[in-house]
Amino acid sequence: MPNNRLLAKEEVATYSGMLLDAALEQGGAERVLEVREQLDFVLRTYRGNADLREALGNPAYSPEQRHTLAVSVFDGIDPLAVSVIAVMAERGDLDKLSSTVNAYRNAAEEKLGVAVVDVTTVVALDDHLREVITEKLSVDLGKKVVLREHIDASILGGIIMSTNGKRIDASVASELEHARIVLKEENDGGEC
Repeated sequence: MPNNRLLAKEEVATYSGMLLDAALEQGGAERVLEVREQLDFVLRTYRGNADLREALGNPAYSPEQRHTLAVSVFDGIDPLAVSVIAVMAERGDLDKLSSTVNAYRNAAEEKLGVAVVDVTTVVALDDHLREVITEKLSVDLGKKVVLREHIDASILGGIIMSTNGKRIDASVASELEHARIVLKEENDGGEC
């Protein structure tokens, strides 16, 4: 008899695999990446709302009530994502949501032969800079790169790039923070 971890791993693989296969069948690579983005939104929403987590995992609700609640909460989200989230809620498996989303991301990138890179800047990238970043990252990662662009004025300038848990932070805000820390550590109260 398999242990609980093995069973949980198989369930995660089943949820993410079903979703990936359905997305590929419905619209190929573009659809897979759309579902990936929707799953990221669902995960952020779920993690960021304790009341939602409690309600969707509440054993006092029947499986049908948890299913219905998930469908209504995520109304407007991609129907493929909602269908899997609702089944997970119904079965009391939302504790596996993060693992399922990660498994989907990894499987999607492997299946498509791409690396999805989140790029955060203060202003939108122009076509030339987008092309330069994409080409450089493609060489570095050895895969075709798909950029997900974000704008965040709080970084002040520069760029932040992340993919698969790796992050390069070349933002002005982080450089200023680093300088502040270095100056504070080196300030020994001596001469000015």
